[in-house]
Amino acid sequence: MAASQDTMVDPGLEDLLTKVDSKFTLVSLASQRARQINSYYNQLGDMRGSSVPPQVTSTARKALSIAFEEIDADKISYDRITPEQRAVRDAVAVAAREAASGLGARG
Repeated sequence: MAASQDTMVDPGLEDLLTKVDSKFTLVSLASQRARQINSYYNQLGDMRGSSVPPQVTSTARKALSIAFEEIDADKISYDRITPEQRAVRDAVAVAAREAASGLGARG
């Protein structure tokens, strides 16, 4: 008689891995979203409203569990960027920092 095992992660990791291209993407996506959820809950009393609230109704109390539920519900997505896109993005950021530091030195 096979007994089903309860896991700590609901939805299951196998289900979550079908939503992303690798386990590393899943870890990165879930941890980034969990930090955003924590930030949202930490700023509630401040009335700043700069963070996005959880996108699913959950009984979970942990931000990482809520993030997993959001990924499973297709509320969270990601875009894979190519090395060329990354190089352009980095070059733009460097140029912006150089321009900002040049303006500060003149003014």
